[in-house]
Amino acid sequence: MKALRLAGPIDDESPRLARLFELGCVGVSEVAGAAGPEMLAYFEEAVRLPFRGDWEDVEEVDYVGAYLRELEPVRAGPLVIAPSHRRVELAVGEQVVWLDPGSAFGTGHHETTRMALEALGAIDLAGLSVLDVGAGSGILAIAADRLGAASAVGVDTDAGTVGVARANARLNRSRATFLTGSLDHPELPERCDVIVANLYAELHAELMPAYVDRLARGGRLLLTGILVRLEGVVSGALPDGRAAAWRRAGEWALVEVTLP
Repeated sequence: MKALRLAGPIDDESPRLARLFELGCVGVSEVAGAAGPEMLAYFEEAVRLPFRGDWEDVEEVDYVGAYLRELEPVRAGPLVIAPSHRRVELAVGEQVVWLDPGSAFGTGHHETTRMALEALGAIDLAGLSVLDVGAGSGILAIAADRLGAASAVGVDTDAGTVGVARANARLNRSRATFLTGSLDHPELPERCDVIVANLYAELHAELMPAYVDRLARGGRLLLTGILVRLEGVVSGALPDGRAAAWRRAGEWALVEVTLP
């Protein structure tokens, strides 16, 4: 077995980590390096990758199992996000969402995912329709369903990711459904009461007109994956007259926008 040593720590939500798994990575671990944390990405054999790193020979170990065993449950508002192998004790009013991330984004550990979950948990979703754009592991659509939404749909441009989301929906006996595509998918409802999206600032700005077209009157837009230093990119794309409220965690931000 081979391991690629890369600079920087493990980030469960990073595009780099997702790309490694897409290209055949079977597990990752974090180790100390001379200049700070480093990541070892494990492969059956060396492959050509779009990242700079050094290949090393390593022993055959179940790194995927080790990685999953280290995942702890995460609490976000009334929700507890936990891998299916974990035992969870719930407080009064809490609900569990079982989540095995596979190669898709979204374990609940990253600040952006937690903020999105907390924002959903602060809304009375009873009777409302929710659309999750860039659904990843399906965590946000499944959470919306668990929180009482009348319907929850997720879309993602990665067909493999949609398969992971559907598996997580089955694991939770969730009514949330998932489609491969984006906001122009013909099977999406014409209007939604809530749109939640954990993407990145520039893409939010690009998709803003499509978000607004899909939202019902009085609907809410929850956008995260935004670096604090790039908040202006999203603010500048918001339609005039829309009330916006920001929340932040570390270097990340979420904006909630309500249509009049």
